[in-house]
Amino acid sequence: MAGYIFTLDNVDSLNEIVLNGVYSTNLNVPSKNNNWLAPHEGTFADYLSMTEGDNVYFFIKRKIYGIGRLININNDCKHLNFPGADIPLTESYSKLKNKMILNKTSFNLGNRFLCTFENAPHFFQNGIDMDDVLASNPGAFKMLRVLWKLSFIKIDDVENKALIDVILKSNENEISNPQNVFPRSDKLHNRIKSITNEDYKVNTKNILSLAATKSKIRHEMAIEAGIIDYIKKTPDGIFGKWDYISHQVVASPFKPVDYMDKMDIFGYRFIPSFTTISKYLTIEIKKDVADKEVINQLMKYVDWINQEYSFGDYSMIAAFVVAEDFPEEVVRLKNEAGKRTFVKGRRPAATMHWSDLKLIKYVFNGITQELEFLEIE
Repeated sequence: MAGYIFTLDNVDSLNEIVLNGVYSTNLNVPSKNNNWLAPHEGTFADYLSMTEGDNVYFFIKRKIYGIGRLININNDCKHLNFPGADIPLTESYSKLKNKMILNKTSFNLGNRFLCTFENAPHFFQNGIDMDDVLASNPGAFKMLRVLWKLSFIKIDDVENKALIDVILKSNENEISNPQNVFPRSDKLHNRIKSITNEDYKVNTKNILSLAATKSKIRHEMAIEAGIIDYIKKTPDGIFGKWDYISHQVVASPFKPVDYMDKMDIFGYRFIPSFTTISKYLTIEIKKDVADKEVINQLMKYVDWINQEYSFGDYSMIAAFVVAEDFPEEVVRLKNEAGKRTFVKGRRPAATMHWSDLKLIKYVFNGITQELEFLEIE
C-alpha cells in the first residue's frame, strides 16, 4: 500500500491526533473573492487520492512516528469536517459546532477535510530520526527526501514498505510494551459514524464549480483534483484503472527545492491479483490551449519514469496531456516527438516502438459539475 506522512509542530498534537484517529490539515480560508487558491485545491487533491489501507505517519522536528492505516467509516476514509466545508464561506462557530466532526474550538473552522485511521499495529513513542530512516534503505526513498516545507506527502508502495521496516526494526524489542505506544480512543470515530451522511462526502463538484468560467477551469490544481476524482470513480474511463495515484510528484528529488520538476499526476497499476507493477502513468495538465512545450515536458517525465522505474521498458508507461484544446501543430509534434524506440530482452533481443501518448481535451459540465474528457486523434 501507499503511505502519507503528515507534518506536525509538536508531540502534544501527535498525542491528540493518534488518540482520536483523525487527521485534518488546517487551512487559512481566503477572505476575498470567495474562491479557493491553488494550495487549497492541491490539499483537496491529496485527500481525494486517499484509500482505505494506505499507511499513516507523522513527522515532527526531524523524527518520523508511525504506524497507522487509513480506515473507512461510513464507506470512506475521508470526510468534510462539516457540510459545505468545501466552499470557502463559513458560518459562525456557534451555528456549526453541532454539525462539525472536529469542534473543540473555533480554530476547527479551518479544518475543512479530514481522514480517519487506526493503529497498525501502533504509533510508537520512539520517533526515528530522518537521517536514520534515509540511511536504512537509500534506494527506496524518493519523496521522503523532499518532505521539508510540505504539510504532507504521499509515498509509493516501495517507499512505504521501507519506512514500515525501519520503524518496526527500531521498535522490535518494544512492540508489545504499552509504555512505548500512544493511547487510542474510539470516541471520535463513533461520532463520525453517528453524524456523517452524503453532506459530508468528499467530491470535486464545489471545487470545480468555484474554479470554472463556463466550460473552462481557471486553475490547473483544480483540474488535477478533478482528474484524480474521475480516475478513482471511473476505472473504465478514458485514463483507465490505476491502483496508485498521486499529484505533484517530484521527478528530480536531488535538485534544490525551488528547481524540482514535478509531474502533475503520477500513478501505477498492478497485475490483477498480484502486487507486481504492470504499468506507470504520467499526466501533464494545461488549463488553457496546449502549446508545443507541454509535449516536450511530458516526454521528459516519460524518460525519467523509464530510467527510475521501468528500467528501459517504455511499454510499461502510459502518458497523457490534458488541456482545454490542442492546435494542429501540437498534435503534429505529438505524432513526431511522442515516440521512443527501445530494445527489450537479450536472447533474443527485440527492437520495440513506444507511442502511448494521448491528447485529452477537458470540458467542465456545469450541470453535472464534473469534468468530461475527449481524446484528440
